[in-house]
Amino acid sequence: MAKKRPQTKARRPQPGKGTPAVGTGGEIPVVGAREPCPCGSGRRYKACHGRAAAQATTELVHRPFEGLPGECDWVALRELVPAATVPLALKDGLPEGVPSVTLATVLPMAWPALRRDDGSVLLGLQNDTASGDISRDLADTLLRALEAEPGTPVKGRRAPADGPRLQDLLAPEGPFAPEVHEGFAFWVPDAENATPEVAASLERADAAAIPTVRLTGVDAAYWCETPEKNHLRWVMPHEEERLLDALARLHAAGLSSLGEGTRLVGSFRAHGLTVPVWDLPGTVTAQDVEKPAAGFAERLSAALATDAPLTPDERRARGGLTNRQVTLS
Repeated sequence: MAKKRPQTKARRPQPGKGTPAVGTGGEIPVVGAREPCPCGSGRRYKACHGRAAAQATTELVHRPFEGLPGECDWVALRELVPAATVPLALKDGLPEGVPSVTLATVLPMAWPALRRDDGSVLLGLQNDTASGDISRDLADTLLRALEAEPGTPVKGRRAPADGPRLQDLLAPEGPFAPEVHEGFAFWVPDAENATPEVAASLERADAAAIPTVRLTGVDAAYWCETPEKNHLRWVMPHEEERLLDALARLHAAGLSSLGEGTRLVGSFRAHGLTVPVWDLPGTVTAQDVEKPAAGFAERLSAALATDAPLTPDERRARGGLTNRQVTLS
């Protein structure tokens, strides 16, 4: 579960504590961190009411994409997929002069967002964020992009602690269907007329992109090709402990592979979800793994429904899987 939203205003001083209310309604205004706190406590702002304000912008939201359609794919696009786009639908519809809003894994020169010449908006997902709530930071960027002048990028900033989140702005229903690209040509409609800076950024990004394919038969599973071997990375929505138990049952029974030469090697943790990872031979393509992945999904469903205590072999398998977990975020 995502953490409860942090308070966006400093608490009112309690009567009798020698900290009289300041300003309309008793709110404490923001001042310099090293200045005396306006509440009258005699302490510096950063050690008094500034502490709550700082916490509001740094508290980590464990599952920032929870409640959005395609939460697992949001995580994959944020952490695993080099080049992909997804059309986004807004709750209140598109503003006048904005023909479309598109989520993109990465934008030129790591821009947080871009308002194109035609008024359309590209929102970058794989950017550093200023707070512990990626959803709030992205929502702030999106709102500013919708109002930006056509043909301009949107710079990063610290989002207001009381600002909306993506869950407040995006339509709650509907498809979330990522389109994975071989490179980043989607950045510019006409690459030949791109600025030198954008052209150079495009060339660097294309050179670094790992070939990636989203499977069609199961949700949020991505095949990728590397020089030594291929991999399947599958973002799953199940609660972590329950999923690890199920994976351990299958692993101990010899049912965790995706075919000859493949091996479940561990998992990632990312944004509150678990991402099992398989090593695949270099000759195994995304198409080759479609049918085995569908079969594994059926076996996993059965294992998730089992409540029996783990056997000694299953506990050992679980320990091995746990030891090979890597936290991405």
